[in-house]
Amino acid sequence: MSRVLLHLLWLASPALPVGAFSYSEGLEWAVHEGTVHDEASAREWLVNQLALVVARSELPVMARAFAAAHRGDSGDAEALAELNRWVCETREAAEPLAQAQQMGRSLVAWIESLQGDAPAAPASPCPTLAVLRSLQPAPTWPVVLGCVAAWRDAPLDDALAAAAFGWAENLVQAAVRAVPLGQSAGQRLLARLVDVIPGAVSTALAADEPVAFAPRLAIASARHEVQYSRLFRS
Repeated sequence: MSRVLLHLLWLASPALPVGAFSYSEGLEWAVHEGTVHDEASAREWLVNQLALVVARSELPVMARAFAAAHRGDSGDAEALAELNRWVCETREAAEPLAQAQQMGRSLVAWIESLQGDAPAAPASPCPTLAVLRSLQPAPTWPVVLGCVAAWRDAPLDDALAAAAFGWAENLVQAAVRAVPLGQSAGQRLLARLVDVIPGAVSTALAADEPVAFAPRLAIASARHEVQYSRLFRS
């Protein structure tokens, strides 16, 4: 069995200690206001978010970070810093910005735990780790994820598909808890997202540049900040 495949499954898992399970990315507000109220409306919300946000913003940033990580002995520091600035500047509310930075910092901490003599350490250290540590005000999730995928020697399209699946699995579980939905409904949602992930990856690979324009999600995120009762951090 390919070690690269195993590393991608590991990287995509919601069990990775970066706190992804604590975020709903605006979904909790959509449930609160009634836009998402059953399986069909949850499917529409998540499929749209995959197409309009993940495929146009998150995955293209990850792809560019992946390419930058392969340039030079320790990656293209200037390109990675510019990508990181773009992510920070295009987060349209406080919660998605905090999520990108917290998960990015946590993923860097996870990389650090795999260096040197750690039991699970790969054969070679992460070449972009020093650059990622230096990113200000914090390394962001899609930038770090692209660098980690490059470090693991994963094919880019497989890495993007794994990242999209990890996002889908996490958001489906958020929907199961927030709507709420049964586990069977959750698996049907995940099956639908799996069907459209290859198209999202193709969109990301063909993108000339990342695009950040999702006003309804931005409004949901901003309103979630003052929502009276919350399960999730976003």
